[in-house]
Amino acid sequence: MRFILAAAIAALATPSFAMTLTSPDVTDGATFDAKFVCAKFGGQSLSPALAWSDVPAGAKSLAVTMLDPDAPVPGGFWHWLAVDIPVTATGLDQNAGAPGGAGMPAGSTPVANGAKQANYIGPCPPAGAPHHYQITVWALPDAKADLATGMKPADVGAWLAKTAIDKATITPLFAGK
Repeated sequence: MRFILAAAIAALATPSFAMTLTSPDVTDGATFDAKFVCAKFGGQSLSPALAWSDVPAGAKSLAVTMLDPDAPVPGGFWHWLAVDIPVTATGLDQNAGAPGGAGMPAGSTPVANGAKQANYIGPCPPAGAPHHYQITVWALPDAKADLATGMKPADVGAWLAKTAIDKATITPLFAGK
């Protein structure tokens, strides 16, 4: 009994080093503000500002993605993919995912999304139930992502899931009208 109690106390006293992801613009489980969604819904398709912390010591680069797993396409719809983000970055400013990648940290590489555009595109779901938009920051073990030219977004997502040493996700919502 004493051993179990001592182990429980030690586990509670051990600090957690899991990455965290926050945003001043979107909240886990809350609805996107209009400026972050597509023009069809009156939005500006601005990528939300993001902040992360507790990146693992072994990480050499980061990636950011946004996936709508509820989209009516196999594997969901990838709205945003960017890799090779320097591990020294602690977040992204609002609209960092604009076309051309000018808002991304130096060295970052935008990757083609589900619309074959290398930038953020805001939520634009069909009418119906709210869709869940999984915004994820990935900690990677290499400074440069080993992606084949022309990889499909779902394949990039699978590579990130297999390669990442840690990740953090927030999931805001949006419903088509």
